[in-house]
Amino acid sequence: MASKRTTTIIRVLLLVGTLTSLYFVPWPIVTAWIKPLPDSIQEQVNKAQDYGFDGIIVYIDQTGKKPQWFTAGTHNRETQEPARADALFKIASVSKLYTAVAITKLVRDGQLDLDQTLAHYFPELSDRIEYAEEITLRMLVQHRSGIPNFTDTYMYWAKPKDNNQERLALILDQPADFKPDTDYAYCNTNYLLLHELITKVTGKISFAYIKENILAPLNLENTYGSIHNVDPDRVMSGYYVGYPNDLKKDDNDLMLATAQDLATFIRALNEGSVFRDAQERAIYNSIYKLNHTGLIPGYQTIAEYHKDLDAVVIQFTNTVNFEGYNWNLSEIMYNRVVKILTKESSN
Repeated sequence: MASKRTTTIIRVLLLVGTLTSLYFVPWPIVTAWIKPLPDSIQEQVNKAQDYGFDGIIVYIDQTGKKPQWFTAGTHNRETQEPARADALFKIASVSKLYTAVAITKLVRDGQLDLDQTLAHYFPELSDRIEYAEEITLRMLVQHRSGIPNFTDTYMYWAKPKDNNQERLALILDQPADFKPDTDYAYCNTNYLLLHELITKVTGKISFAYIKENILAPLNLENTYGSIHNVDPDRVMSGYYVGYPNDLKKDDNDLMLATAQDLATFIRALNEGSVFRDAQERAIYNSIYKLNHTGLIPGYQTIAEYHKDLDAVVIQFTNTVNFEGYNWNLSEIMYNRVVKILTKESSN
C-alpha cells in the first residue's frame, strides 16, 4: 500500500512539474519558429504584426539581381500610413560600424594609435575612469575596456540623457567591471568616448568626419547623424510595448539611414571598397566586425552580409519590448527571410 501511495505521489509531482514547465515555455517564439516557411519573402514579412511589430522594412541587395524591398504594417500607427521602403530609421548600435571605420582611417593617417591609452587622449579622465592609464584605444573599439556601460545604469531608458557629457557622467568615478583586456562586455560608453576622440583629433563633430570620409565617397545621401537633421515625416515611427507615444523624435545622438543606404555601406565594408587601401582594410579587420545589430526603444535593426548568397539583408522593425521575446522574434523573422532567399537562390 505504501509503495502504491509513493508511486501515485511521484506521478502527481511529475505531472505538476510538466505542467509548470509548459507554463514557462516561450510559446510565441516556439510558435513562430515551427510554423511552415512561406513560399515568398513578402508572405513572411506580412506576418510582422503577428510577431508584434507595428511595421517592418526588409531590403535585399544580391549581386546579379535588382534590389528588393519588402514592407508590411505601418510607417505611423496614428495615421495608419503603410510602411515605406524609403523611410529613415534609427539604426542604433549599427552606427558603431561607421565609428570603427572612422577610427581605422585616423589610425591609417597616423592621427591615432590603437595602442595608446585613454589617459593619453583624455588626461582629464585619468582619475575619473578606473584603469584609464591601461585602457587602450584598441580595447575601446573591441569592448574590452571594462568601463561601465552608461545605458546599463538604473532606469536609463526611462529618461535618457541629452548629451555625451551627461551620459559619461553616469559612469565617472565608478569601479570598472573588470580589468582591461581580461574580458569582453559590450559597452556603449566605449563608443561614446571614441566619438569624442574623433571630434578632438579632427576638430569637427564625429559625424561630419564620417560624412566626409565614409558617406560621401560611397554616395550615401540618405544617412544622417541626428533626428534634428531630417524631416520627421520621413522617419519611421518607433514604439515601446506598453508606452503609447511615438519615439521617433527622441534624440539619442544616433545615426539614421534608409535600408538601401545601410545595405550599400554594409556591402562596401565587407567587400573592402570603404577602405582606401589594403593596409587600411587590414587595420579594420584586426579590430572590429563586419555585421551588426541595433536596439533602442522603438527601433531594432539587423544588418548582415551573407557571403554564401553574396547578399546584404537589412531588416528594420519598429516595436520594442526589452522584457519580452521581442528581439528573439525579430531574429526569427530575419532568419526565415534568409532561409527563403537561400531557397529562391538555389532554384
